Amino acid sequence: MRLVIARCSVDYAGRLTAHLPSAPRLILVKADGSVSIHADDRAYKPLNWMSPPCTLKEGSGDEGGVWTVINKAGEKLIITMEEVLHDSSHELGVDPGLIKDGVEAHLQELLADRIDTLGEGYSLIRREYMTAIGPVDILCRDADGATVAVEIKRRGEIDGVEQLTRYLELLNRDPHLAPVRGVFAAQEIKPQARVLATDRGMDCVILDYNAMRGIEDDKLRLF
Repeated sequence: MRLVIARCSVDYAGRLTAHLPSAPRLILVKADGSVSIHADDRAYKPLNWMSPPCTLKEGSGDEGGVWTVINKAGEKLIITMEEVLHDSSHELGVDPGLIKDGVEAHLQELLADRIDTLGEGYSLIRREYMTAIGPVDILCRDADGATVAVEIKRRGEIDGVEQLTRYLELLNRDPHLAPVRGVFAAQEIKPQARVLATDRGMDCVILDYNAMRGIEDDKLRLF
């Protein structure tokens, strides 16, 4: 990861245009090619960003202070540096991913062991399928042989849907796996998360923890 603190202005040209006037900002350039611009507020959310795959070109000569980031759609993020206050690079390595709580991890184990509860003919590819941005909880195939990515939460909220969306975007670039569809599985799914998941073509599954452990009715309810 490269960290740059600089006084800069930023212009975005694509489906719309946007301009950030000159100010001190933090620029993050990650190993996956993404570039994001941050202010000292707004929590984790960047002011502007370019998601991978994209390319970064640093200008030279008279254009030495201009960075141009271009994505596969031809959209541009142009960063004009006025003063660089800090510039450093750090090797973070492969992230081990989020450590899940006991119930969530056990749900993953149970569903992997009984993958056919998602539907007749389902087969497990593997648990914790590693990607460049973290592990997918479960990767499996349906009865038609199509790849399915399953994200498991104890409580399903919008953040979980966004996480699964990022995994699907990455997995669908792999010709050996694509097309990949998503299943958002949780003990409880918030209404807003269900609407967003459905809008993005994901199935929502309610997991009954006790039933999966054989304590109650042995079913998953698919909505």
